[in-house]
Amino acid sequence: MSLESEISDLWQRYDAGDISAESASTDALDSLDAFLDALESGEVRAAEPRDGDWEANEWVKQGILLNFGLREIEAREYGDVAYHDVLPLRETGDLPERGSRNTPDGTVLRRGAYLGADCIMMSPSFVNIGAYVGDSTLVDSCDTVGSCAQIGADVKLGANTLIGGVLEPVEDAPVVVEDGVSLGAGCRVTSGFVVGENSIVAENTLLTPRIPVYDLVEEEILYGELPPERRAFTRFVESSVGDHDLFDGGAYKPAVVAMDVEATTLEGTEREEALRE
Repeated sequence: MSLESEISDLWQRYDAGDISAESASTDALDSLDAFLDALESGEVRAAEPRDGDWEANEWVKQGILLNFGLREIEAREYGDVAYHDVLPLRETGDLPERGSRNTPDGTVLRRGAYLGADCIMMSPSFVNIGAYVGDSTLVDSCDTVGSCAQIGADVKLGANTLIGGVLEPVEDAPVVVEDGVSLGAGCRVTSGFVVGENSIVAENTLLTPRIPVYDLVEEEILYGELPPERRAFTRFVESSVGDHDLFDGGAYKPAVVAMDVEATTLEGTEREEALRE
């Protein structure tokens, strides 16, 4: 039986109430461990591109949810800190052989997270279960990569960046940051937003499907995506609220403006290869 079949069978039993954390057998837990190993090796992913669109792998998200539903909370230790969770942290002994580094005192990879080759994780930062971080990507200080988020290769996540996670509903695609993207410090990307490859996003920009993206290249308004090779930043546009007795001068709402990437912008975001040698 394939791993997908094993997880799908466990999900049906769990959904029907026929199995729980108290009754889960050793075989069931072994299947869940094999599933987490497959996530950590990159063999399976929570979402993948198909015909130009990113689609969630429902069975993978089911497997992640099963790891919460079929495991008991246990007392664990991380350094000198005791914590209580259903999952341990990911083993990181494989990182040096692949050229990846995590700095001390606060880089946390949860079990079931994938970290590619030649990556750098600065402290403190956190990568959650089901997240995929591609080769040569920088996860900077105070960054969070949420559950199932898909981060491409050669990506720079600026300090204090939040990449949102999503587990439910299982058919929903997670946040995607494609290859070559540079996110400035303090950016927030949430609710399944897709950042197109080689785009450069200014500091403190919020990318979410509820905020419009004014693409000045194709002269259209988009929701939930930033096209490839764009320079994006936040601006405020007039709100439909208009004038109101409570304030003068009308109301404004946030929007994202997207333009062509300029050569000077690319120069300002060049990676320093010495960091990855």
